[in-house]
Amino acid sequence: MVFPTKQEAKDWAARTEYEITNAPKVAGATPLSDVMLRYAKEVSSKKGGARWEDIRLRKLSKDKIGRLAISDVTATDMADWRDRRLAEVSAGSVRREMNLLSAVFTQARREWRMIPANPLADVRLPPPPPKRARLPTSDELERLAHSAGDDLRNKTARAFHAFLFAMETGMRAGEIVRLSQDCVFIEKRYAHLPKTKNGTARDVPLSKESIRLLSMLPEHDPIFNIKSSELDVLWRKRRDRAAVVDLTFHDSRHCAVTWLSRKLDVLALAKMIGHRNISQLMTYYDESAEELAKRLD
Repeated sequence: MVFPTKQEAKDWAARTEYEITNAPKVAGATPLSDVMLRYAKEVSSKKGGARWEDIRLRKLSKDKIGRLAISDVTATDMADWRDRRLAEVSAGSVRREMNLLSAVFTQARREWRMIPANPLADVRLPPPPPKRARLPTSDELERLAHSAGDDLRNKTARAFHAFLFAMETGMRAGEIVRLSQDCVFIEKRYAHLPKTKNGTARDVPLSKESIRLLSMLPEHDPIFNIKSSELDVLWRKRRDRAAVVDLTFHDSRHCAVTWLSRKLDVLALAKMIGHRNISQLMTYYDESAEELAKRLD
């Protein structure tokens, strides 16, 4: 680099030395809101759950804590934020948000060198909510089918059809709406998912019933021809119209794990569902003691 004068060269050298020496201090002055948005852009965007993280971080960045410099954020500040959030949303939601923010702080500490420690490390998580154990009854499925209708040219019917498909395969809603024709191999009886929540691809075995459900759909690509946001809205409307209480689309995953556990061993089930840790299966396994007793005879 060549400078017109000796003084300009000295000024540049002094400025560069200052920036290098004080880099952590300068980076630490960045508002937490900016750090959240940077994380959403550079880190969340590469994850399977990018959309949820992006929406959540943009919302959290508007909180008053976002105006603090990241180096000034303390455990006390985060505990205060936690308590305010608990007055607005469920403990489960706050736990998920705290885990996300902890990932932001960890990224800022390890790779961006903005802070020496994660302030959330010393903040207690709210108690976990009771384990959800909600499976649809035969009567509820009949009511949902009647509410949705059987004309699969309509998105309403396809939304319920997606729920049935999810119960057979254990696939998540986002995986189902992204399922394309070139990722389904009927003869070999599996679907390839190039993008999943945990960031890795996986192959999902297809039962005869899941293949039958796919064959009933009008030819589209993606196969279900429905957006994730549409699926959520349509599911809720049909559920409420059918007078089915407290059943979410994600409960289909509970159904799948519970029913598939009768056919597959633990390792095979974990591979099909996409869990790296076998203990995670217990989150979704909801077979009752009465049902287990029948299997003992």
